[in-house]
Amino acid sequence: MAIETTTLGVLGLIAIMTLTTLMTRFGGVFIMSFLRISPRIESFINTMASSVLIAIIVPMAVSGDLGALAALVATGVSMLVIRKPLPAIAIGLLTAALVRYFG
Repeated sequence: MAIETTTLGVLGLIAIMTLTTLMTRFGGVFIMSFLRISPRIESFINTMASSVLIAIIVPMAVSGDLGALAALVATGVSMLVIRKPLPAIAIGLLTAALVRYFG
């Protein structure tokens, strides 16, 4: 199946991706409404979030360019120092941008 890359095709792709995203997000909430959040389920959810984060970071650390590695280090260090995720992420983005611009 191929969708033409005309304006209508692009809008169709955006609509399909929007519906898919909404279905997965609302579907998860719907399914979780039938479960009692026990300590075991809460532990699973917390562990799953960490697993996803690690799955994103490790390939970037292994095969990323100098900007990606600098961003990881800057984000990690700033997170340890200031203990706030949003500023740490901003510092990491800024570091990657500067390293890629000047490097």
